[in-house]
Amino acid sequence: MLVAAYDAFATASPEKSSRATHVISAGIPSQSVVARSLADRNALDDVVVTVARRFPLRTPLGSSHMNRLQALARPQSFASTPAIKVEGGVFSPSRVDQPCAIFAPLHYEPNYAYPLFVWLHGPGDDENQLKRIMPLVSLRNYVGLSIRGTMAMPSQGRKQGYTWSGSVGHMAEAEQRLFDAIEVARSRFHVAPGRIFLGGYDAGGTMAFRLALRHPRSFGGVLSIGGEFPRGDTPLRWLEDVRRLPVFMAYGRDSTSFNEAKVCEALRLFHVARMKVNLRQYPCPQQLTTVMLEDMDRWIMEQVTGVPSTVDC
Repeated sequence: MLVAAYDAFATASPEKSSRATHVISAGIPSQSVVARSLADRNALDDVVVTVARRFPLRTPLGSSHMNRLQALARPQSFASTPAIKVEGGVFSPSRVDQPCAIFAPLHYEPNYAYPLFVWLHGPGDDENQLKRIMPLVSLRNYVGLSIRGTMAMPSQGRKQGYTWSGSVGHMAEAEQRLFDAIEVARSRFHVAPGRIFLGGYDAGGTMAFRLALRHPRSFGGVLSIGGEFPRGDTPLRWLEDVRRLPVFMAYGRDSTSFNEAKVCEALRLFHVARMKVNLRQYPCPQQLTTVMLEDMDRWIMEQVTGVPSTVDC
């Protein structure tokens, strides 16, 4: 019935697909979000809905594994330390005077211009989350970079975590840290112009949106996993440039913080703004999973190469 509804909808508006928002469900079809989107024809008359059929998510990085990406032990000191090999790639921890971490790809080739993948960690973590992210994204495709959140959270034992705030002062600080860190990465590695991708999880995803929308010409795409679209501070002030900025947005179907109501609200905004958005839903609560990161890698490489992925969603 859902597919029939989509077929009828797509047939009625075939000419609209060139500037479409794609809704992709990984694992279990997102009937409620798709149905609500289809029902609101006046607000979403150019949305193309793709109901994907995939095998269920592998064991999420949470639940029985305590969410590996958010709960694994972090370095207890931010002091300068030697580079660490991470399954072939090289991870450089942050320093006290430079709260950013860098990942060098496996078999780094100086003559090749690499895409730069910038990651903004989730609440309660720090820039060293990059060490756990990159082996699950790609060890070869990117130079990796991460910066520390601007707001310290209450420490748990010896672990100091950070998060992100949308206040004016914190925004300015995050912006400064981001572009300073990008310059550090450019000074150490051959980074391709126009191929800097900014992504994040939860509050980091929302901050990725804020920063990329402020500087849409500086990035090749923005990615948010479980981070809602920002409110306030006129995020679409550079609308013409924002329309050319590719967006990857993912969320957990059972999330309570970024729920379907907020997703549908974002869809309406994307439609009105005529933004290029790839929206994916996963059968899980608010968490990072291996499949999310693999899909994120494939999406970035599609932007880099211009060739759609051959993986069946």
